[in-house]
Amino acid sequence: MKASSNSVLSPRMGGHILVDQLIAQGVKHVFCVPGESYLAVLDGLHDAAIQVTVCRQEGGAAMMADAHGKLTGEPGICMVTRGPGASNALAGVHIAMQDSTPMILFVGQIERGMREREAFQEMDYRAVFGTQAKWVTEIDQVDRIPEIISRAFHVATSGRPGPVVIALPEDMLVEYTEAADAPHYDVIDSAPTAAQLDTLAQQLANAKRPIAILGGTRWNQAAVDQFAEFATRYQLPVAVQFRRQMLFSVDHPSFIGDVGLGGNPELMAYIKDADLILLVGGRMSEIASQSYTLLDIPVPSQTLVHVYPDAGELNRVYRADLAINVSPASFAQAVATLQPSQPAAWSADLDRIRASYLAWTDPQTITHPGTLQMGQVMSYLRSALPDDAIMCNGAGNYATWLHRFHRFTRYGTQLAPTSGSMGYGLPAAVGAKRIDPSKTVICFAGDGCFMMHGQEFATAVQYQLPIIVILIDNGMYGTIRMHQELHYPARLSATALQNPDFAAYALAFGGHGERVETTEQFAPAFERAIASQKPAILHCLIDPETISPSTTLEKIRQKALAAQA
Repeated sequence: MKASSNSVLSPRMGGHILVDQLIAQGVKHVFCVPGESYLAVLDGLHDAAIQVTVCRQEGGAAMMADAHGKLTGEPGICMVTRGPGASNALAGVHIAMQDSTPMILFVGQIERGMREREAFQEMDYRAVFGTQAKWVTEIDQVDRIPEIISRAFHVATSGRPGPVVIALPEDMLVEYTEAADAPHYDVIDSAPTAAQLDTLAQQLANAKRPIAILGGTRWNQAAVDQFAEFATRYQLPVAVQFRRQMLFSVDHPSFIGDVGLGGNPELMAYIKDADLILLVGGRMSEIASQSYTLLDIPVPSQTLVHVYPDAGELNRVYRADLAINVSPASFAQAVATLQPSQPAAWSADLDRIRASYLAWTDPQTITHPGTLQMGQVMSYLRSALPDDAIMCNGAGNYATWLHRFHRFTRYGTQLAPTSGSMGYGLPAAVGAKRIDPSKTVICFAGDGCFMMHGQEFATAVQYQLPIIVILIDNGMYGTIRMHQELHYPARLSATALQNPDFAAYALAFGGHGERVETTEQFAPAFERAIASQKPAILHCLIDPETISPSTTLEKIRQKALAAQA
C-alpha cells in the first residue's frame, strides 16, 4: 500500500528500514556471516519475521542464497561484511551471474568519511564486482534505502536474472529517516506475438528433424508442465542443457537426454543433423554447445528459434531465424494454443534417439575397477529416493554419475552450478533443506570439491538439517588429473590429495558418518544415515582408476602415450 502524502511516519534507523524493505519484498530467508560493519541490519533482523541462517564462510552463504534463487525464482539474500568477507562471497556471485540466478548481496562498508584512504578492509565494490553482477551500487543516503532495494529486486529478477551487489556504509545504517516503504516488486515480462507463434507453427510443419533444447531460468512448475504438453502434442524430441535436467521429466516419451559434459554421442550427432532447433531459455554457451561446435557461429546451419527473456542475448552469439524476447514461462503458456497440422514426420527418429538415451543411462551396464561400483549405487538410489528429492553437487568428474544416471522427473529437484564451481554442493544442500525441511536433500561431492566448503557441515548440524552427503573419494583432483593424463601422460603434478577420515569428520561436528568401501555396504549405510535424522556423510572410497563411467586413467594414459609415440 502506498503511503498517503498526509501520513505521519515515525523516524526509523537505516538498518531497520533495510530489513523492513526485505519484508515488504516478501523475503523470508537471509544467509549471512555477521560483521561489525552492518550491526544495525543485524539488530533489525532481531525481531523480524525473517529466518536467518548463520554460515561459516561467506562463499558458502552466497551459494546458499544462489540455491534459494534457483529453487524459488525469487532473489536469494546474502549478507557479508566488507573486504575479506565480500571477497569470499565473490565465488557465489560468479555462480549467480553465469547461472542467471536472482540474488542480492549486501556488503557492510566503511564509513563514508573514510573513503579513498585505504581504510580498514576498504574496497571499491563497483570496481570489484562490476563485471560479475547485473548492478553494483552503494547507498549513500539513508532515505534512498527503499528506492534502491526496490530497484535491486527488479534488476535481479527481470530480463536475464542475476546478482545485484549493494554496499552499505556503516554510518549510513545508523542514521534515521521517515522514508516510506516501497511496494512489492513485479517481474517484467511480455508474450510472444501472434505472428511469432504462426511462424513457429509453420517452421514445425516444415521440419523433418527438429529438437527442442531447454535451459536457463525463469521457469516454474506450470511452465514445465505446459511445455511437456506441447511436446506431447508435437511428439517433439526434447533435450536439456548442462545441469538443467529438472526442466523436463526423463519419464516423458519425448525426452532424449542432456547436452553437457560427457554427453551421449548419438544425441550430439542428432543435434548437428537437426533442421530445426527450438532453444528455450538457454544461451547454448561453451559446455552445452560442446565448445561451440554444435551450432555454427554466427549463423547456424539449422533453423534456429531462440526464446530468451533478455534482448541483449538474442543474436549476440547465434543469429536466430526467429528471436522471441520472452521468458520460458511466458513462452510455454503461449504454445499451449499451438496444434500440429499433420502427424510428426520424425516419429522414427524420436523412438531411436529415445532408446539410445535409455541405454546410455542404464547404470546396470556399467562396471569399473574397485569394490565399490558406482553404477550399482546409482541404481539403488533410483529405487530408494522419492521423486521430489533435491540433488545437489559442485564440480568434478564424480558429478557424471549423478547427471548421467539419476532420473530427474520433477521441477525444483536439481541444484548444480552451470559455472562449474567447486564446493557448491554442500552449501546448496544446506540452503535447500533450510528452505524446505520436508524434502529429502542429497549432496554429491568429490573429496576435493567437499573440502572447498566442508565447514558448512557445521551449519547443517547447528540448524538440525539432516542432509546426506555422498562423498566420493578417489584421493585426487580427478578432473584435472584426467586432463593431465590426456595432455601430459604419466607426469603427475599437483593433483594428488591426502584426505581425512570424512566419516570421523561428520561425527566430530555432531553428525552421522560412515565409511563405505564396497557396493554391499552402501545401501545399509544410506538407510542408517536416513534413520539417524542427523546431517550425514557417507565416505565412499572408489578406485582412483575410476575416472568416469566409460574409461579409466590407465586407458587415457596409454592412448595419450601412443599418440605421442
